[in-house]
Amino acid sequence: MIITITNDLQKILPKFNIVAYQMDVSLVSSEVTEEIIKTYEAKISEEYSLAEVLNIPLIKAARDGYKALGKDPSRYRLACESLLRRSVKGNSLYRINNVVDVGNLLSIELFRSTAILDLHKIKGDIKIRIGNENDEYYGIGRGLINVTNIPLYCDEVSPFGSPTSDTERTMITEETKSILLMIICFDGEFSDNEREIALDMFKTYAYAKNIIEIKVMKEEN
Repeated sequence: MIITITNDLQKILPKFNIVAYQMDVSLVSSEVTEEIIKTYEAKISEEYSLAEVLNIPLIKAARDGYKALGKDPSRYRLACESLLRRSVKGNSLYRINNVVDVGNLLSIELFRSTAILDLHKIKGDIKIRIGNENDEYYGIGRGLINVTNIPLYCDEVSPFGSPTSDTERTMITEETKSILLMIICFDGEFSDNEREIALDMFKTYAYAKNIIEIKVMKEEN
């Protein structure tokens, strides 16, 4: 599998980048992640207000990216921002299963949207491009979403994810054995420390094994 960021997206967001891994995981209940979820809920609610969330540098960079693409980030919120806002408001974070939970926690830890996808439901190589008005897209638990002018993750079948919401076609289910983890970078920088945090979290809470980093290419002009 190769992930390619297309020219149309690069021209508007030259720093946009993706870090991606495939790995085998063991899916269990949220009991595994319950205590760490509570820790994150308390930390976010104590440290941030709604206004302060918008000024977190990586959140601001992602919102500015949406604005540059012509999308209102307050109407089509990035998944990471939505999770932070939920916790700041005093609402509980989602408890789905350990694999989905740790993806959400990683997004909060790094202040970046993440995609946690069933690897075997993705067909062929992946292109990251700008969504258009012809893209029909149903977000998980959200119904039909307007994905025009936001980055879309597309395989040989159809779009399956975005920094706002992923689709049901590639969602994690009880049958999931292997995942694709994508961490979205609007600022172009992703440190070795962030990589270590991501892998440690998935090893600890999703029992990740056979981890392979996937090559991300930028389409040439």
